[in-house]
Amino acid sequence: MDSPLPILALSAAAITGAATIFPKLHARLALSRAKHRSLTGHSKMSRLVARLVPFYEFDIDDFFRSDGAPTEIALQRQDGFFKLAALFKERFPKGRQLTLQASERISDLQFTEAYRVPFQYSRLVREHLGSSAFMASSAGVTLTDLDGNVFYDLTGSYGVNIFGNDFYKECIAGAEARAHALGPVLGSYHPVITDNVARLCAISGLDEVSFHMSGTEAVMQAVRLARYHTGRSHLVRFAGAYHGWWGDVQPGVGNPISPHETYTLADMSERTLRVLKTRRDIACVLVNPLQALHPNANAHADSALVDSSRTGHFDRAAYGRWLKALREVCTERGIVLIFDEVFVGFRLAAGGAQEYFGVRADMVTYGKSLAGGLPVGVVCGRRGLMRRFREDRPVDVCFARGTFNSHPYVMTAMDEFLNRLADPAFRSVYDGLDDTWDGRARQLNERLAAQDLPVRLCNLSSIWMVQYTEPSRYNWMLQYYLRAEGLALSWVGTGRLIFSLNYTDADFAEVADRFVAAASKMKQDGWWRHAASLTNKNIRRQILKEMITRKRPQ
Repeated sequence: MDSPLPILALSAAAITGAATIFPKLHARLALSRAKHRSLTGHSKMSRLVARLVPFYEFDIDDFFRSDGAPTEIALQRQDGFFKLAALFKERFPKGRQLTLQASERISDLQFTEAYRVPFQYSRLVREHLGSSAFMASSAGVTLTDLDGNVFYDLTGSYGVNIFGNDFYKECIAGAEARAHALGPVLGSYHPVITDNVARLCAISGLDEVSFHMSGTEAVMQAVRLARYHTGRSHLVRFAGAYHGWWGDVQPGVGNPISPHETYTLADMSERTLRVLKTRRDIACVLVNPLQALHPNANAHADSALVDSSRTGHFDRAAYGRWLKALREVCTERGIVLIFDEVFVGFRLAAGGAQEYFGVRADMVTYGKSLAGGLPVGVVCGRRGLMRRFREDRPVDVCFARGTFNSHPYVMTAMDEFLNRLADPAFRSVYDGLDDTWDGRARQLNERLAAQDLPVRLCNLSSIWMVQYTEPSRYNWMLQYYLRAEGLALSWVGTGRLIFSLNYTDADFAEVADRFVAAASKMKQDGWWRHAASLTNKNIRRQILKEMITRKRPQ
C-alpha cells in the first residue's frame, strides 16, 4: 500500500497555495468592484473603445435630420442654422479671419475648434459657425472682441477669474511696479516670497510650501513626494476627476499610454473605502473638489453632448461627509490625502475647499488665481511630506526644480492677491455666497420652466453647468445661440459656465435675459423636437448603428 504522506503533503501544499492565491483574488475583485462601472473607471477598456470608434460625418441633408426628424423640421433647422451663420459672418469678420489664419500653426487652436461639437457635425459647424478665438479687451464682467462685440464673460478664464478681470489687472500692475527693480532675475528670491509662504501656510493649515510653474506641475510634485515618503507605488483618482494633462492622471481617452500605477475608483463609494482600508500599495488619494458637482463624470463638454443624459447635482453635506470618511481612512492607513484645488481654490471660501467642507488634507495644490492672474503652481504640505531628501541616505532624493519657479513678477503678483484676500472688507465677498448663486440659478430655472424650455442649470456656487430635460441630439447648438446673444463661453461650451464673483444682480439679470432669449430662439428653430420615439436610449442606439455601418478609414 502506498504511503499517504505524499498525498498529505500535496494537500497541504494545495491548501497553502489557495491561502496565498485567494486573498489576492479577493483583493483584485474588491478593486474591480470599487472602480466606476462606466468607461471612466476602466482605462484599458476606455482606450480600446476609443480605437474602435470610426470617424464619419453627416452631409448637408443628414446633418439636420440625424434624429429622424420629418422634412419640415429639418428645413426649419436648416433655415435657422444658415440665418445664424449669416449673423456670425456679419458680426465676427476680423476675428474669424485671424482665427483661421492662426489655426494653421497653433495646434491647441486646431484641437479646440475641432472639438466644440460631436465629431459627426464638426466640419459643417466649423465652416459656417466659426467665430473668433481672440479678444481685445475686458472691463467689469465683459469682454470685447476684435470686431467690437461686447460679451458677458462666462468663461471664467478656466477658473482663474474669481474676482473679476479688473481685480487681476490691478494685481499685475502692482506686481510689475514692485518687481521692476529686480526684474526677471531667476534663481534668487524676491524678499516678498517670505510673506507669501507665511500666508499660504496659514491659509492651508500646513507647514511648508513649494512653487511651480503650473497646476499640473504642482499635482505631479505632490504625487511624487507622496510616493517618495510612503514607499508605495499607486495613486488613487476618482472617475471623471481632472488633475492636469500628465499621464498618470489621464487614463483612457486622451492618453496614449494606460497608466500602470493609477487606480481610478468610484467617488462617494463604500467599496472605494474598503479598497483603501485593505490595499498596501496606495501612496495617495487625489481629490478635485469640483467633482462634488458631478461625481464620477468627466468634465462636461459639448463635444460629448450626444443626447440629454448629462446630469449634475451638488449636495454640500453629502460630499462633506464623504470627504470626512475619506480623511479617516487615509489617516488610519497612512495614505496621503491630496486636495487638488487648482480650479476651485479661493472660489468657494477664503480658505479654499478645506474650509468650505471642513476637512484637512495632508497636501494641497493651488494654481491659477493665486498669482493674481499670472501662471503658478503651489504645493502646501506637512513637513514630513515636503522634504525632498533623506538625511541618513544622502543620495536618495526626490529632485524637483524649475527655471521659472518663484519668478519675481509672479511672487509680487501673488502678494498683491494675498494682500487683498486678507482684507476683512474684501472677504465680505464670501458672505452668503452660496445663497446668492443658488438663488440666481433657481430664478433662471424658474424662467426656463415657465417658458417650457428644456434647459436647466445646476451649480456649485458660481460654477454652473447646463442640463437638458428632453432627449435631443442637438443640445450642443445652444452654445452658438448663446454667443449670438453676447454670452462668451469657453471652448467646452455649455458644459461649464464660470461667473466671477463681481457679478451684480443687474449684471446677472442681463445674462439671464440673454440666456432665455437664446434658448427661445433655438426652440423656435426646431432643434428641440418633441417625439415619443425619441429617447436618450434610442439616440445612443442610433449612434451605435451609425458606427457599425460606417467603414473605418483605411
